[in-house]
Amino acid sequence: MKLTDCHNIDDFRKLARQRLPWPVFDYIDGAADDEITKARNTSAFDDVDLVPDVLAGVAEIDTSCMIMGRKSALPLMLSPTALQRAFHRDGERAVAKAAEKFGVWFGISSLATHSIEEIAALTDGPKLFQLYVHKDKGLNASMIERCQAAKFDAIALTVDTIVSGKRERCLRSGFTTPPRFTPSALWSYATRPRWTLDYVFGPKFRLPNLDGHVQEGTGKAVSIQDYFNTMLDTNMDWDTAARIRQDWGGKFALKGVMSAADARRAVEIGADAIMISNHGGRQLDGSRAPFDQLREIVDAVGGEIEIILDGGVRRGTHVLKSLAAGATAASGGRLYLYALAAAGQPGVERAVGILKEEIERGMRLMGVTSVSQLNPDRLRRR
Repeated sequence: MKLTDCHNIDDFRKLARQRLPWPVFDYIDGAADDEITKARNTSAFDDVDLVPDVLAGVAEIDTSCMIMGRKSALPLMLSPTALQRAFHRDGERAVAKAAEKFGVWFGISSLATHSIEEIAALTDGPKLFQLYVHKDKGLNASMIERCQAAKFDAIALTVDTIVSGKRERCLRSGFTTPPRFTPSALWSYATRPRWTLDYVFGPKFRLPNLDGHVQEGTGKAVSIQDYFNTMLDTNMDWDTAARIRQDWGGKFALKGVMSAADARRAVEIGADAIMISNHGGRQLDGSRAPFDQLREIVDAVGGEIEIILDGGVRRGTHVLKSLAAGATAASGGRLYLYALAAAGQPGVERAVGILKEEIERGMRLMGVTSVSQLNPDRLRRR
């Protein structure tokens, strides 16, 4: 299978599975417990149908929207995800350049493998920093100050990762950061020589946003589950979120809001946006899918705060359904991570290009010329 054989996000998943050692692929692909929530994140879109109009004159359409004060060419964001150099040697750099080419938002994680400063120097496109609140208050302050100096456009505080979900695929494979060549996976690494050579002889695997504060994940191998359970601040509360918003002073989002009550609290502390997200099903298995919960949250706070539907997006029609249900935009991680793992920057560009074409085609077939025309009248639940 080649990159040119990839015509949808599932095709990129298949190619990534061919090219990655199985512990690395399972880290991307896996989720918590029985992975029921991960599957529901995508299948939720199947329960709603789009209602098209015809004879609408759709030669010219506008797919752009405003997200947290910056124009995006598409109502689509590339969500921040950790450890990207474990998937491809170019890591976040490849994603940043692809996002810039298409004029869309992207984010980097606190656990990114390229630094805040490097990514800021690489692109003028809209960029988000995903903040994990650590027990080390100096580290939290350092990351915020570095984002201010680098002129990041927004910070998203991750609020659904007080402790780690039980990611059973990672427990079975022994996946760590940095990745280790465990005995059970040696054959998989040996039969993926391109990945293995890039990892061994490429730039040293690092988590540079933690420099000066944390050795875990860079100089000391640790599982993501152990990292979250030992390094992150379980005392984080609404006062913490309000204080971070004030310290940051710029556009501020909460990533991981899943209830209408929490959406209301986000408005009250002055957040600019919420990302309705269950962390790709990697935290609380058995929680609702973001799309299932979207309408309830829109009814509670729609028009008062930007609402980004995060998770499960695999098709342009999923983006259109999200907007019709009241979201400002949609976002996802695996939708580009599979492509990054499969082929680096060209893979991410092809994946985003396919989604762009699907959004444009879907809008024309629905008879809408602007994303602002997508509203609940265009949806029917089965």
